[in-house]
Amino acid sequence: MLVLSRQRDETIMIGDEITLTIVDIRGDKVRVGIEAPANVAVHRKEVYDAIRSENQKAADFSGSVSQLPGNQSSDGPRRSASALMADAVPVRSKNPRRERA
Repeated sequence: MLVLSRQRDETIMIGDEITLTIVDIRGDKVRVGIEAPANVAVHRKEVYDAIRSENQKAADFSGSVSQLPGNQSSDGPRRSASALMADAVPVRSKNPRRERA
């Protein structure tokens, strides 16, 4: 692992297209600004892990849509695929350049 020291408003380049800027430092918290092409997914580690976990569950699932959690209602209509997707973990934030750190 490469470890670099930076102060507020200093920048780190990753390749030619990704820029990391130290925006703020408060106590033990560091705010990092990230500029990256739209085709590069940028997530906090815990969000990335949740996405991978949900994707793995979906890949391992071998039942029918009616067996999915939240789609098993004996007293009402089944949820549509779009309703199920609304509950899914998003892959990107609405503004991919402004996901909070």
